Amino acid sequence: MNEELKFETRAVHAGRTADPATGAVAQPIYLSTTFEREADGSFPAGYVYSRSANPNRAALETCMSSLEEGASAIAFASGSAATMSVFQALSPGAHVIAPEDVYYGTKLQLQDIFARWGLQASFIDMSDLEALKAACRPNTELVWIETPSNPLLKITDISAVAAIAHEAGARVVVDNTWATPLLQSPFELGADLIMHSSTKYLGGHSDVLGGVLVAKVEDDFTRSIRALQGAGGAVPSPFDCWLVLRGIQTLPWRMRAHSDNAGRVAQFLQEHPRVERVFYPGLPEHPGHEIAAGQMKGFGGMLSVQITGGADAAMSVAARVQIFTRATSLGGTESLLEHRASIEGPASKTPPNLLRVSVGLEHADDLIADLEQALR
Repeated sequence: MNEELKFETRAVHAGRTADPATGAVAQPIYLSTTFEREADGSFPAGYVYSRSANPNRAALETCMSSLEEGASAIAFASGSAATMSVFQALSPGAHVIAPEDVYYGTKLQLQDIFARWGLQASFIDMSDLEALKAACRPNTELVWIETPSNPLLKITDISAVAAIAHEAGARVVVDNTWATPLLQSPFELGADLIMHSSTKYLGGHSDVLGGVLVAKVEDDFTRSIRALQGAGGAVPSPFDCWLVLRGIQTLPWRMRAHSDNAGRVAQFLQEHPRVERVFYPGLPEHPGHEIAAGQMKGFGGMLSVQITGGADAAMSVAARVQIFTRATSLGGTESLLEHRASIEGPASKTPPNLLRVSVGLEHADDLIADLEQALR
């Protein structure tokens, strides 16, 4: 699709065509696991077996390539499967640099799974460029960026980190799940790969699991990831791809509403006497506000808040909410709230009085009123 078309237009049309057999505007769900050969043994439509490719997955990958303005995309069964495939594609004994507050599932993969296979990892404050330079080694192959970070919403200067990583000979991967392609364009800032948990804002309705990698260029590393996926079978179902692609059609409009609501909720919490601290890059007081304003087109729908009085006080607030749902995950139409440290377990470095909030699409006045009564 013409990349000069506006984002909203590509979100609706990229990867989608009317069904040639019936004229159906909505793409059929192709459940077949295998595809017929021609008499000469060829596959003119390009599909052999659903583990290697499927029309619904191809449509989603085409759409995500367009939205992130990359060369190609690979859809996975989950965001964690996408992340794992990147690490699997690295050389034996390679070194990875990741944020100290990276999503705990990513840290688990690096520390508990791949370390046993010789992969080395350093976790640093990605806002400290000198620390990044010091962490680089001759075998550093990958720098993983998560901005805004989960759950402390730290902001990483993608351009600055990418310059240092590339000088060290490393690739740069940006987890763009929280920002989405609407609010942040990592390839314009120097990234080589972009990862999404499509479970979140891309699907947008808390009813589908998925992940996507988008590559800036189609190179040997990208092809090795695709080969690993095919060999390991970490593929999404046709219906999952169909659901994510359907969700993407409304992504730009949902994200603007998520961001507007989150900004209002963050401002309310910032002024509340029972709140110790609010983590939201849209607040001028946020230490990463200027960088976020420069590399994002909006500040997103996620925030975290520390409640005065410790873990018990935070849990008490969570127990009293009525519109917010106490649940893990994010990016759906409904607002979610959770005590993050208890989700992450005893090794968590998340402050014990922190609540992570996914601000949904309800009216902001109702969300604020719910938090106000819960904070009494």
